[in-house]
Amino acid sequence: MSDVITTDAVIIGAGPCGLFAVFELGLVDVKCHVVDILDRPGGQCAELYPEKPIYDIPALPIVTGAELTSRLLEQIKPFGAEFHYNQMVTELIKHGDNDFELKTDGGLVFRSKVVVIAAGGGSFQPKKPPIPGIDSYEGTSVFYSVKKMEAFRGRDVLIVGGGDSALDWTINLQPIAKSMTLLHRRDDFRAAPDSVKKMRELVAEGKMQFRLGQVTGLKGEAGVLSAATVKGNDGATFDIATNTMLPFFGLTMKLGPVAEWGLNLHENLVPVDTAKFETSTPGVFAIGDINTYPGKLKLILSGFHEAALMAQQAFKYKNPGERLLFQYTTSSSSLQKKLGVN
Repeated sequence: MSDVITTDAVIIGAGPCGLFAVFELGLVDVKCHVVDILDRPGGQCAELYPEKPIYDIPALPIVTGAELTSRLLEQIKPFGAEFHYNQMVTELIKHGDNDFELKTDGGLVFRSKVVVIAAGGGSFQPKKPPIPGIDSYEGTSVFYSVKKMEAFRGRDVLIVGGGDSALDWTINLQPIAKSMTLLHRRDDFRAAPDSVKKMRELVAEGKMQFRLGQVTGLKGEAGVLSAATVKGNDGATFDIATNTMLPFFGLTMKLGPVAEWGLNLHENLVPVDTAKFETSTPGVFAIGDINTYPGKLKLILSGFHEAALMAQQAFKYKNPGERLLFQYTTSSSSLQKKLGVN
């Protein structure tokens, strides 16, 4: 077991909300360590859609998940947070008021006054289609996410599914793919109407194909796909030539060790109050998609707001009895000094 790392706050999750929590806590002089199960910062933005455009971040009309992560990392540089990747927090033990011990599966041990759970919806895993032998093609011809669009340039791409991810990547990859086929079990979609409209326009222009049916088998050798066998809605079987298949059947959310930490839970989410975004355990906060409260919206924007209010209460736990003077970064010379702009 490694030496105990003592800090003011441990943030579990290095997604956008976790990163912005570093900023808000830094403004009130709460030092942080950040732990994430992934091998890099960014959370779902980095893992599931690094190049997918996001349109609802204030002042950024369009930004990719990767760029948003990069901008947040630049913003929090002045606060010197320490990051620990490829680590899952497996234990959370409360020793007393504002005295928590956290252990990871990698042998790290933390002692902190405050814990911030910013773990998104927990651990997300793709739902695999029940296709015999699909495992042997994963990572070479079958992919459950798009991390780099260029990896699909010049490929014969088959996308399977009818949700937002399936339609979004059909539209985004079509210009660089050698061929593009979208397969869905019915001519009805769970995706944004505008995305469906764009897909149908591409089909009408002869730039891609849309087929009805379900994949029942795969053909190929040594992990290299050559075709997918499909059972059509009329019962007939046919092959679609492809060397790359992207099944988008949704994600399975697993709350993981958080469920064992003695927090009140509701349908795999952590209830919080809306004044401090604190859980049922004082000193333990939950921000972002992992929390729930009346009127909750699962938006990055909402998580940023939650981080700001969380930090106000975290200051009080670090400095009991001390009054926090609320300041604006635009006018406070002390805050500007912390940010390195004065």
